[in-house]
Amino acid sequence: MASKINKIKKLRKNRTRAKIFGTAERPRFSVFRSNKFSYVQLIDDEKGRTIASASTKEIGKSGKQNKGLGAQTLGKTIAERALAKKIKSAVFDRGQYKYHGRVKSIAESAREAGLKI
Repeated sequence: MASKINKIKKLRKNRTRAKIFGTAERPRFSVFRSNKFSYVQLIDDEKGRTIASASTKEIGKSGKQNKGLGAQTLGKTIAERALAKKIKSAVFDRGQYKYHGRVKSIAESAREAGLKI
């Protein structure tokens, strides 16, 4: 059962990434979530470099009650870091995750903070 779910996630990830490519002006806004923490990177795929990154680990929001709040804070933090580097828009890469819960919360809070996704 677990291997079937992993195959589905891998197919979803490949399907999503095939359509997305980040540049220096409009980097890829990549989201990764684990059971405890969430991570976000702004990636320039032309050079293969990470422009900016943030995680709930460094913000200090973790635990079951705070995952949603941590995701909102993470979205605001990465948007501030992107705007500080004069990046106004990005291509959203949800990876293997469905667009709901923490992933949706990160994207919406980044949009509210001024980053165009």
